[in-house]
Amino acid sequence: MSRSLRIAVADDEPDVLQYLRTTLPLLGHQVVVAARTGDELLARCRVAHPDLVITDIKMPNLDGIAAGAELFRERPTPVILVSAYHDPELVGRAGSECVFGYLVKPIKEADLPPAIAVAMSRFEQFRALRQDAADLRQALEDRKLVERAKGVLMRRSGADEADAYRRLQKLATDRRCKLAEAAQWVLTVDDATRPPDGPTGTGITR
Repeated sequence: MSRSLRIAVADDEPDVLQYLRTTLPLLGHQVVVAARTGDELLARCRVAHPDLVITDIKMPNLDGIAAGAELFRERPTPVILVSAYHDPELVGRAGSECVFGYLVKPIKEADLPPAIAVAMSRFEQFRALRQDAADLRQALEDRKLVERAKGVLMRRSGADEADAYRRLQKLATDRRCKLAEAAQWVLTVDDATRPPDGPTGTGITR
């Protein structure tokens, strides 16, 4: 079982909010904030300092993306967004900083553990990048490079996300460089070796 987390949840639908408050403790986690608006989520998280935020996107006053982004700038905390439907525009808007996972309603209990595990894994990767970077902005840019490079390795080798990250770490070790520099190298090689008519199945598999 994964480690117990202190989780903040937010949704303007009482039934969804109660479902999260009831289900997360069954999975071994503690719900430290339960909010119905983005403003309430932000205010209470500033006091509770949760390990993870699970929030609906569309809420009164301040939406979940804006609340999560503001919280992330103040104190980096991973966010899992929840929506009634998969909205590519919203996901694109959120993907640049605070969002480390995504869930689509109706949420099932079985959906939560993998979403939480992936979000926390990505956040640990981000924290490692931030140690190498001079500031938060650089760490966010490095995260984008690493996510893109993992995607290349997954496409080329069929590896899952965790294995792709391990391969990227090994490449950085072998080349004696930072993870972001290894990611940039992967992307450069991918661009140089990709044929005009589409991606290739050969290339970087280390």
